[in-house]
Amino acid sequence: MNQLVSVIVPTHNRALRVSRAIDSVLGQTHGEVEALVVDDGSTDDTRDRIAARYRDEPRVRYLYRPNGGPAAARNTGLEAATGGFVAFLDSDDEWLPWKLEMQLRCLELLPGAGMIWSDMAAIDPDGHPLADRYLRSMYRRYGEVHLSSIFGGSQVVAAGLAPGAPSARVWHGRIFDAMLGGNLVHTSTAVLTAERARAVGGFDETLRTTGEDFDYHLRTTRLGPVAFVDVPTTIYRVGAPDQLTLAEHMAQMARNYLRTLEKAIAAGGVGERLGRRSVAGAYGWLGEELLELGERRDARRHLLAALRGPRPFRAAGLYVVAVAPDAIASPLRRALARISHPLRRRSAG
Repeated sequence: MNQLVSVIVPTHNRALRVSRAIDSVLGQTHGEVEALVVDDGSTDDTRDRIAARYRDEPRVRYLYRPNGGPAAARNTGLEAATGGFVAFLDSDDEWLPWKLEMQLRCLELLPGAGMIWSDMAAIDPDGHPLADRYLRSMYRRYGEVHLSSIFGGSQVVAAGLAPGAPSARVWHGRIFDAMLGGNLVHTSTAVLTAERARAVGGFDETLRTTGEDFDYHLRTTRLGPVAFVDVPTTIYRVGAPDQLTLAEHMAQMARNYLRTLEKAIAAGGVGERLGRRSVAGAYGWLGEELLELGERRDARRHLLAALRGPRPFRAAGLYVVAVAPDAIASPLRRALARISHPLRRRSAG
């Protein structure tokens, strides 16, 4: 089987950081890699820096395209990929050296799994450690489900494959229904078989600002079994000023999350009750974000729809805020703010 891993590294105006991501690909103990660096219309000196640093490195391929957002950049990489596996790495993240070797060995043991992802460690913009295991903090869905209840089974990762985590487990199974309640997959940790990647197709380029990750991973899990290895393999940078996960993007993230769920449910195969609860929860998240922006009329409409969901009392409280005079609304809003809506953490990707 083709053991080459095509690693897609989209980048935009990150000339000072992208080489760390590329070097972490080239430094993998699994040496069969191609780094497809997709320059999404950078206006800095990204092209010149990559040309100077990697001109004698045949495993690095530089691809330039007009700015179209992360989805379009990743699709450019997918079209150019030649490997038997596809992986994604954002240009401000890095991999630990044994990541690919460990994940590919896990996929060998689980031939039905078309994708595998992992936990990650977090650092601040200056590189200082923030958390050894950040996935469960970033994706609120992990706080609502038990791995044993959504995966079909698990096994211990072979000794030595995950240094520092001798008892790490790899979980596997079909998790599409669980994903309808919120994303579980972080893109920079994911590896897909080329077969699964072809079946999924590309990222939705209409989700330009944010949310393209959740849509892609939701479609991936619909197609069959996947796997999660419960050990950090990736270093994720938190709080950079160009991140699309900052607070000002939350309303658009909530809109795209709702849109993705409605599209998935319209495609069929989702139970009525599960679909209704999932969409109602998304309405609640969007209603809260609109309320934060002062768009009270639209917030009321979405919060009414959320009353049919898993958190009707919270939706009702927020609806009161949306219709009440400021003298009443402000203290009530402050009280509700102490209990953040679960989806307000980055669940859409």
